[in-house]
Amino acid sequence: MSDRPIKLLLIDQDPIFRLGLQVALEAIPNLVAIAAVETDTVALQILAEIAEKDPNQVNLVVLEFGNGRSTTSQQLGLQFCRQLRALYPNLPILLLSSVQEQGLLLAAKSIGVNGYCPKGTPPPELVAAIQEVANGGSYWFGDAEAIITPNSPLPTPHSPLPFSKLRNNLHLSGITDIESTLAAVTAQLQVPGLPVLDRAILAGRRRELLAARWLLNRLLVSSQERQEEIPIADESPLTPSLSSAIQQRQTVSPLLSPGTLQSVLFASCVTKLQFPLKNVTDIPLEIDIFREDKKRELLYLILQKLAQQLDELRASNIEINQLYEVKNILIRDLWQVAVTDFFGKFSRIQIGNQNIEIVNLLLQNTEIVQRDILNKIPLICELYSYLIFQIELNIDNTSYSVVSAESKSQALMILENLLIQVANGVVQPLLNSLADVEEIKQNFYGQQLISTREIERFRNNLSWKYRLRNYIKEPKAVFESRHELFVIVPRGIANTSVYAPRNQELVRLSNIPLVVTLLLEFSDAIAPRLKSLLSFLGSGIVFILTQIVGRGLGLIGRGILQGIGSVSSVEKNFRRNSDRPK
Repeated sequence: MSDRPIKLLLIDQDPIFRLGLQVALEAIPNLVAIAAVETDTVALQILAEIAEKDPNQVNLVVLEFGNGRSTTSQQLGLQFCRQLRALYPNLPILLLSSVQEQGLLLAAKSIGVNGYCPKGTPPPELVAAIQEVANGGSYWFGDAEAIITPNSPLPTPHSPLPFSKLRNNLHLSGITDIESTLAAVTAQLQVPGLPVLDRAILAGRRRELLAARWLLNRLLVSSQERQEEIPIADESPLTPSLSSAIQQRQTVSPLLSPGTLQSVLFASCVTKLQFPLKNVTDIPLEIDIFREDKKRELLYLILQKLAQQLDELRASNIEINQLYEVKNILIRDLWQVAVTDFFGKFSRIQIGNQNIEIVNLLLQNTEIVQRDILNKIPLICELYSYLIFQIELNIDNTSYSVVSAESKSQALMILENLLIQVANGVVQPLLNSLADVEEIKQNFYGQQLISTREIERFRNNLSWKYRLRNYIKEPKAVFESRHELFVIVPRGIANTSVYAPRNQELVRLSNIPLVVTLLLEFSDAIAPRLKSLLSFLGSGIVFILTQIVGRGLGLIGRGILQGIGSVSSVEKNFRRNSDRPK
């Protein structure tokens, strides 16, 4: 096989699968996904642009038949394959699809598709298929060649599987179960405020799963694979494709390359984006007004744009010190491209007699969004330096090695907070300018926030959030040297905090924020003395009440009781004497 990189164009309507596949393939040596697009139209546009510059820039198209389920979509997929073959007769096509119908596979082969793999194909086999098809061959998964060759007999339904295939199926089934359970356990370990006992139990279960995965890999792989395998003591949970890719990379270098490091982190983020996205904090977020599918779509989009931005920064050979100079510009550009792509560059909306371009209207709020949200996103330079230059993370007053599980966990928290805050910035101008427009409500809002009253209540809560943050919470966080982060956990969006030196910000505080920090300092200074004084006074009051007043009342009460007893005794004697016969 040639050592030249294989450049792929990925086409799939499912954004989750598309992003996951792109991240996974980019972690494989000599595989480059130049673009991952949703529609055939965009794919043709990219191919046309590439053909004008360099016809050899794309070596392979990997595509799905539309959405893989609709008959109409499947027929359109076949038509698109014909169009590709007519326009680019030398460009190989690999069908990566959920389609399994023999007729469709036969039709695909007859019009010139070079290979087929079903979704869920084991990563080594998928990579082999890509390499084979890109180098001019053909590849049809499993028994697909027999199925779609007209003159070949169909395999008998009761024919036994070869031992190697059975072993591979067992291996993949077991690994899939372990990986899914391991991902769930690891996600629970990242929940803020987890009790110590629960954390210890989950940590023990994670170690058991890691051991089980290692043992299964040793028992159910061939001797050749076992020789190539490099065990990783306590790696973080990855999808099988990424795990295989990283193991291949580690045969070359003990450290992950920046691209692989980014792929691993982004793959973990994609996994966590499958969790519910309900806000479980007591802090309102702008994205709370969106339906969950729109929240997820927006966060995926920002993650994709961030990946592109990081690639551009690497290509520009930027230096570390320059990151701090252009940090605000980078986040602003990320926000602007997210707004443009999420709402559509040329989308318009009718309000009364005005036909308004949505994106142009929203981008007029750039200064407000940057001041209120974007410039306040913490630890951006640390995350970019970690991903681009493999700089150790220094979080919570601790330095974490680049390849350690702790550094990945910390970087993942920073990344999740970045996505959520940029998403808030995308929604904020919409709430400021188009909050009560019916078309916007129907396309984006959740069912519980579509009435005008609820929308206004939601906006008021956001306004109070910013007042409270600017005057009280932010000065307090600065004084306490910490940053608040929003993270994604199995139950939704939660918040946590990490230590970070903020002395320069503390010096710049003025007016009400400065007064808040002074009150906090005064409280810290006076509280111990006040507590001691109250404790002393309290002890004195208790002594007086119990030893003096209490005893005095006790003596008085005893005297009264004794008096009552004496009176009763006199009365009894009197009655006894009066009853005697005279």
